[in-house]
Amino acid sequence: MTPPRGRCTAKYLTVVEAAVAAAKEAFPGWSERSPQQRAQILNKLADLMEARLEEFAQAESKDQGKTITFARTVDIPRSVYNFRFFASSVLHHTTECSQMDHMGCLNYTIRCPVGVAGLISPWNLPLYLLTWKIAPAIATGNTVVAKPSEMTSVTAWMMCKLMEQAGVPPGVVNIVFGLGPRAGNALVGHPDVPLISFTGSTATARLITERSAPYCKKLSLELGGKNPAVIFADADLDQCIQTTVRSSFSNQGEICLCTSRIYVERSIFSEFLEKFVAAVKKCKTGDPSDPSSNNGALISKEHLQKVRNFIALAKSEGGIVHCGEGVDQLDLPERNANGYFMPATVISGISDGSRVMQEEIFGPVTCIGPFDTEDEVITKANGVRYGLGATVWSQDTGKVHRVAKRLQAGLVWTNCWLVRDLNLPFGGMKNSGVGREGGKDSYHFFTEVKTVTIKY
Repeated sequence: MTPPRGRCTAKYLTVVEAAVAAAKEAFPGWSERSPQQRAQILNKLADLMEARLEEFAQAESKDQGKTITFARTVDIPRSVYNFRFFASSVLHHTTECSQMDHMGCLNYTIRCPVGVAGLISPWNLPLYLLTWKIAPAIATGNTVVAKPSEMTSVTAWMMCKLMEQAGVPPGVVNIVFGLGPRAGNALVGHPDVPLISFTGSTATARLITERSAPYCKKLSLELGGKNPAVIFADADLDQCIQTTVRSSFSNQGEICLCTSRIYVERSIFSEFLEKFVAAVKKCKTGDPSDPSSNNGALISKEHLQKVRNFIALAKSEGGIVHCGEGVDQLDLPERNANGYFMPATVISGISDGSRVMQEEIFGPVTCIGPFDTEDEVITKANGVRYGLGATVWSQDTGKVHRVAKRLQAGLVWTNCWLVRDLNLPFGGMKNSGVGREGGKDSYHFFTEVKTVTIKY
C-alpha cells in the first residue's frame, strides 16, 4: 500500500502546486481591476447559475441526499445570492481618515487584497458554503484555490463550467478535487497561500491551525455547534414548536446551526414535550426527490452509524426515545430501502454531562429537558465547549435581551431561527470557531489594512 499512497500524495501535491501557481500568476491583473469591474463578473456568474437553478438543485439533492425541495428553495438560491450580495457589498465599504493639524499630517487607511486565498468547504451545504467563501474572496481582488468536500463536489464542478462564460479570467478561481488529508493538507501547508478560510469540524480545524502556524497565515474557522433552545413559560408555544421542529431537523439536522439541546421551563415541560413530539412525528423522512419529504438521506453509511451510536448511548444511559430511530418505522420506496435514512428523533432524560449532550451529533436528533430558573438554564446552555448559535423563546422583551447577552454563542435568535442579514457577523465562540464572516467581516478578512501618513 505504501508506494501507491506515495504516488497519490505526490499527485495531489502537483495538482495543488499547479493551482496555486495559476492563482498567483492571475493575482496582479485581477487585483488591479476596479471593484465595479469585479462586481460585474460576479453578477454575471449569479445570473448564469440562476438560469440553471433546477439543474443545480437536482444535482445537489442527488449528491448530498438532501430533499430536492431544500436544494431548490435554500441551497441554490442562497448560492446565487452570495455572489450578488458581495458584488454589491464590495462597492460600499469606507476607510478611515484622521487629521493631525498640529503636526501638518493627514492619515488614512486603504485595504488591499491579500493574494491567493485557500478555501475549504464542507459536505452539508456544498455550493451554499463554497460560494460564501469564493464570492468575498474574489470580490475583494484575491484569487483562490478552493477545495470542496470530496463527498459532495458535483455542483462545484458545474459552477466551474460557467466561470469562463461569466468572464472570470483564467487562474482567478481554481477548484481542486481531492481528499482532505491530501489535497487539503497540501493547500493549507503551501507557503504561497497566505490565508485559509475553512468550514468544518473542530478536530480538522486544529490540524489546519498546526499546519499553517509556521507561515503565520490568516485563519477564518467556522466550526461545529451544540446549539441550545431556551424556552420560557411565556413563549408562544405554537410558533415555538413549529420553528423548533425546523431548527432541529432541517437538512436532516446536518447544519451546524441546528438545535440539538432544548431546555423548557418546567411548568410547561410536559405540554411542550407532548406537542413537540406530535409535531415531529408529522415530519416525513423519505425519497429526496419526493416534494412531500421533509428530510432526505444522511451523507454516508458511516455517518448514519455514528448518529445511531449516539442514540444507542443515550438509551444505555437511561434516555427515553419518544419518536424516531427504533420507535417509528420508515416507509421508504423500494429503490430507497438501502439508503442512509433516519427519522427525526427526540430524546429526553439525558444528563448534561453525557456525550450525547456534549458532542456534536450532526444528525436528525435533538434532546430535551426541563429547567427551573433563568440562572440554571444559562449554566446548562453554556455548559458545552461549543458556542455557535442559540434560540430564546419568551414574550418578555427584557428577558430575551438579558438572556441573549449571557449566552455564550456567536448568534442568538429570539422567537425565530435562521433569520440572516448577511451584512452582520456570522461565527462562533469557544470551539465553534475563530473569526467572523459577513459583509464587513469578510471584507476585513480578505484584505490587509494599510495606514498611510501624508506630511503637508
